[in-house]
Amino acid sequence: MPKCDVLVVGGGPAGMAAAVTASQLGLSVEMIEQRRTLGGAFFRQPIEGVRPIPQRASVKARWHKLSADMSRAPVRIHYGCVFLGVDSDGFVLFEDRQVGEVVRCAARAVIIATGAIEKVHPIPGWDRPGVSTAGGLQVMMKETGQAPKGRILLAGNGPLLIAAAAQMAMVGNPPVAIVESGDPMRPGLTGLGLLVAPYLLVEAFGFLRAVYGAGVPWLRGARIEGIEAHAQGLQATVVRRNGERSAFVVDRVGLHEGIRSNDMGLPAIADASTSSPIVIRAGDCSEPLGALAAEADGALAARKVAALLGHGQSRGGEQALLGRLRQAQAVLAKLFAPTIAPLDVPDHTTLCRCEGRTIGDLKNLVAGADLKSGREVKHNGRFSMGSCQGRFCAANTAELMTRLRPGAPPVVASDLTGQRWPLRPVSIAALVAATKVKAPVD
Repeated sequence: MPKCDVLVVGGGPAGMAAAVTASQLGLSVEMIEQRRTLGGAFFRQPIEGVRPIPQRASVKARWHKLSADMSRAPVRIHYGCVFLGVDSDGFVLFEDRQVGEVVRCAARAVIIATGAIEKVHPIPGWDRPGVSTAGGLQVMMKETGQAPKGRILLAGNGPLLIAAAAQMAMVGNPPVAIVESGDPMRPGLTGLGLLVAPYLLVEAFGFLRAVYGAGVPWLRGARIEGIEAHAQGLQATVVRRNGERSAFVVDRVGLHEGIRSNDMGLPAIADASTSSPIVIRAGDCSEPLGALAAEADGALAARKVAALLGHGQSRGGEQALLGRLRQAQAVLAKLFAPTIAPLDVPDHTTLCRCEGRTIGDLKNLVAGADLKSGREVKHNGRFSMGSCQGRFCAANTAELMTRLRPGAPPVVASDLTGQRWPLRPVSIAALVAATKVKAPVD
């Protein structure tokens, strides 16, 4: 059974920075990572033997330093493992999917750095084959070194659409168009706020140069109304803010509506010395601010843990950097604020893909004077009951429930998902194989 001062959950920028910093401060550190390589989504590494897609020099330099620091740190990494939670004895549980059993780890502190989840708003046809997230297409490029095949349409909201389109253009298959509900190019001085993080301006100009150089249409102030099957693939109907409609026949559609913390089911954070173990979130799992902020927050989380475990105070420049990046994200939110109102979504639109539940099903379930709780909607309507356990539908379901019940207390995703372990589906056999020992007494 593993035993350590700090167990880091997740091997992305935040987790790696946390592990390196904690080990430098004299703590014994172990890490669990569900993939076979480190880097997370941002620093996703290509499959062995594949040439990586072009990256900015600053990104490559950051990865080189982070991976070099990690290789020198005395951190034991458990690959192919998924975090399940903390049991009543204070053990951290994770599933080793390479051997098919649950492992109990005695850790004095846990730093959870599980990153973010991409948001997608349900529209008719969003659950069709060939429709995925834009971030998923971006990760695919990083792993395979190639752009997705065929005609690709990117749609939704946020700067990731531009980044994905630029990378597709750089590897030889630019998207047929970008459909953006905001209009970051509208007149105004809002963009000057990005001067607090100059690298974001450099990054933006580079992406825009690649997109415009490839002749990719950027439809701003527009939304996809629906996606239908077509003899030649998929047909996406796009509505502009002036009411004009146009159709794109494509092979794939990549949707993106921003990101949110991957904190589904996690219990309330306890970072006081009285908790056992100490639990702290870091990076996008705590506050989605991007990869650079995730590194800073990971290091900051490690310093907090070290202080709580009696390894003294240690200061870095993370707080100031996080403050600037927080300001930059607020500017981006204003720049990309939608300029077209949300479209009416018909009742037959799928809301929960795993269970095939629709918006109409939810409306029928919450109709009437008796206000059902999120948990009742989950149990009676099977929303968030499927294999993803609400990772994709819980937030959308909670948001729609709030809109359907004006004046009632707002509903949040955790009302459906709850806060409990195991956080991921796990076989009974794997649980039975867990070591049956009691937590050590200090």
